[in-house]
Amino acid sequence: MHNYLELKIWQEGRKLVKTIYSISANFPKEEMYGLTSQIRRAAISIPSNIAEGTGRTSNKEFRRFLEYAIGSLFELETQIILANDLNFVTTENFETIHQDIKSLLRMIVKFKGVLSI
Repeated sequence: MHNYLELKIWQEGRKLVKTIYSISANFPKEEMYGLTSQIRRAAISIPSNIAEGTGRTSNKEFRRFLEYAIGSLFELETQIILANDLNFVTTENFETIHQDIKSLLRMIVKFKGVLSI
């Protein structure tokens, strides 16, 4: 069993949530129950799935929750692309978030591979 608080992937996921909340606060108010809510829920599910996975009894189960986190990353990536298409985010913010998503994806995939050993 792992301590999720010490995992770099969980810490980076938490930072990503804070970034998403900060940037989505500037989305149009009519999006509060649309894209704003969706993008925030996708972001929150990343560190949440990592944390939940650490409580599982086997690495196989933990890897499954890491796969859920990866799915949420792809969902978040799609939503940030859509937010960019709709001009809800600046190009600079889009690039920053997109790089953060890709970086966290690489970290989770690498960590997941280590669990297979």
